[in-house]
Amino acid sequence: MDFNELGYLKTLSKQYPTIAAASTEIINLASILSLPKGTEHFMTDIHGEYEQFNHVLKNGSGSVRRKIDEEFGNNLSDRDKKSLATLIYYPEEKLEKIKEQEDNLADWYKVTIHRLVQITRRVASKYTRSKVRKALPSDFAYVIEELITEKEEVQDKEAYYNEIIHTIIRLGRADDCIIALSNTIQRLVIDHLHIIGDIFDRGPGPHIIMDTLRHYHSVDVQWGNHDIVWMGAASGEGACICNIIRMAARYGNLATLEEGYGINLIPLATFAMRTYKQVNRDIFSIHYFDEDYNTKDIQLDSKMQKAIAIIQFKLEGQIIRRHPEFHMEDRLLLENIDYKAGTVLVDGQTYPLLDTDFPTIDPSDPYALSEEEQEVVDRLKRAFLKCERLQKDIRFLYTKGGLYKVYNGNLLYHGCVPLDANGNFRKVTVAGEEYSGKALYDILEKYARKGYFLPQEDPGKQFGQDIIWYIWGGPDSPVFGKDKMATFERYFIEDKQTHKEKKNSYYDLYDRKDIIEKILAEFGLTGEHSHIVNGHVPVELTKGESPIKCGGKLLIIDGGFSKAYQGKTGIAGYTLVSNSHGMRLVAHEPFESMEAAIINETDVISDSEVLETSSRRIRVADTDIGAELTSQIAELEDLLQAYRDGIIREKE
Repeated sequence: MDFNELGYLKTLSKQYPTIAAASTEIINLASILSLPKGTEHFMTDIHGEYEQFNHVLKNGSGSVRRKIDEEFGNNLSDRDKKSLATLIYYPEEKLEKIKEQEDNLADWYKVTIHRLVQITRRVASKYTRSKVRKALPSDFAYVIEELITEKEEVQDKEAYYNEIIHTIIRLGRADDCIIALSNTIQRLVIDHLHIIGDIFDRGPGPHIIMDTLRHYHSVDVQWGNHDIVWMGAASGEGACICNIIRMAARYGNLATLEEGYGINLIPLATFAMRTYKQVNRDIFSIHYFDEDYNTKDIQLDSKMQKAIAIIQFKLEGQIIRRHPEFHMEDRLLLENIDYKAGTVLVDGQTYPLLDTDFPTIDPSDPYALSEEEQEVVDRLKRAFLKCERLQKDIRFLYTKGGLYKVYNGNLLYHGCVPLDANGNFRKVTVAGEEYSGKALYDILEKYARKGYFLPQEDPGKQFGQDIIWYIWGGPDSPVFGKDKMATFERYFIEDKQTHKEKKNSYYDLYDRKDIIEKILAEFGLTGEHSHIVNGHVPVELTKGESPIKCGGKLLIIDGGFSKAYQGKTGIAGYTLVSNSHGMRLVAHEPFESMEAAIINETDVISDSEVLETSSRRIRVADTDIGAELTSQIAELEDLLQAYRDGIIREKE
């Protein structure tokens, strides 16, 4: 035993000071290894659709209803099962409705608590008592543990449990108990949650989704391009700020910024009304999908959209000029405009512009901000930097997230691993060095963190911020995966050929087994049970596309959570569920509303497809956590031997 090992064991002995303490922990960890693995839940491309997201989370992609069916079989009617499921999803709201309708509330309480206890016992069965105890709400931890634990020493068990429930009702705590049991069921149905990017943009409630995630018991996030642009905005990067304001205006979601995050947009609104007297609403149309959108705001939102778009193109031009290594000269379109003729040169061809009103652009220096534009940008930067709620959300993304994750034999990322046409990892220059494959992800993430965390005065901060912007829309960015972002063309050129964004070769090659296995090996994964779980590109079920690629080795699970994409996909999102029996892909129908779910007891209709079934139940020992526990057991056994050999003394 060397000096370092002895030093570590002495440190460990402070936590386990005796042979008995070390032995007890070894027994505890060894028993955990034999339990079934917890259920992992994978979701992606939520795009602010908070009601559907929260409902799918609450019902565990149908897992709660399956547990009810398993527990009660034909002993409950379908109507009673629906009612019980809705109560578990929305206990506070459903209780209000029940109390308005139920004649004999005491009997209903008794029956319902019994049923909830049965479901809680079922979902808790594959966890240690310690883990279940930690998941219980503190006010009812003891009571629920008593109700779900079989007590061999009690002679008349039915009378014992009935008395506990009777006392809960008599003391007026039935509502609180039902809420506690329902939340416990939701908590235990999903052991760990993976969000594979794009929480933000399009839909109205990314801030509500972030509130849920920040308080979730176990979660990781793989950054999507729409998350990255918000991360850049929160760092104070101007082009990222412009992008998210422009998209919010375009999708009728400025309320997310103003009300959700308290960002003051009055300076921009004032500037837009003063500068752009008339705006072509066909070009700067509002794609509003939220019924709460006030159509009276269309004219102002259109003007704000144009104003911030022009500022965006200017700031992006400045970044591209700073970084010739980005190879984005084709995006320098403001200098290719013939302002007298009203045309623009794109890829060697001249096109007429749909809008020629550019009052703030100086043709001799098209990327320079006007004095008023600079003032707007400065005020917006201060607003984003000082927004406490936004900073809290973005710090959470940095803490719990990254550009990719390897977890239990699966590789998770949002976009693609950039490849060339021959299937080789594409080489990308970052800070003067070439990177590809996993190394490209690592270096981009390194600079993305610097772009946020370095102080404003640090000279390295701007480079990090420029990298964040590049990750958002650069041609070799792993999370973007296209040759260009044709925002300018979609606004100003009628010819739709110019709107096309060519996908990276990854999307032409991802059905080849050798390519997928090469990517998995690059990130340290081999074996038949390894998969890539991918988001970003909506799977168009209406065109016969399948989310299952390469014989099930690659799973693209963007099915259109966002209402903006549901016309293309034909569904309202996929989720992937991985449990001790295997993997299951779930396709969801559109969710009407929380109110409809509570009143009509409707659920998200889901179509489930089994992807992989294990011949034996997958145990904790087979997971990454199992590997950590096995390592801890080995260290404790070394400590135990050191005690027995007298190398380390036991403490009283």
